[in-house]
Amino acid sequence: MNIINESGILALSTRLQRLSEQLRKDGAMIYKAFGIDFEPKWFPVIFTLHHRNKLGVVEIANEIGYTHPSTISLLKELEKQGLITSEKDQHDERKRLIQLSPKGIKLVEQMKPVWELMSKVLEEIADNENQLLAAINEAEEKIANQSFLQRALQIKKSME
Repeated sequence: MNIINESGILALSTRLQRLSEQLRKDGAMIYKAFGIDFEPKWFPVIFTLHHRNKLGVVEIANEIGYTHPSTISLLKELEKQGLITSEKDQHDERKRLIQLSPKGIKLVEQMKPVWELMSKVLEEIADNENQLLAAINEAEEKIANQSFLQRALQIKKSME
């Protein structure tokens, strides 16, 4: 066992990042094995637009839980790849509406069977005695109610 694993809860963020990076790396290799040129970091935007059709930048950011600048960065990459298009909102000219391009729609159709396969494998990985997905949901809900920082500051204040 390495020092990060031995450190227990203190290294939670590091271990989640490590798990995430492994899943992303393997995910990229799975897409490649199916002959699909796709970066896993694009998934949240592509998947959201597949299900929500046309959305503004802020709406996409809210849907995927990313900051506005991170979302803009992903959208620029996807636009450069020709996977999305944008148009001005008829009701608010400051707002851009984003949607999948015909190339993006075709890519999603190619990826659907791969997503089904990935879902089965991920269910198998997450189906353990501790129910990984349920635990993540619970932790995210707790953080949404009171952040890690807020909790730490509260304890710090009570210690003073």
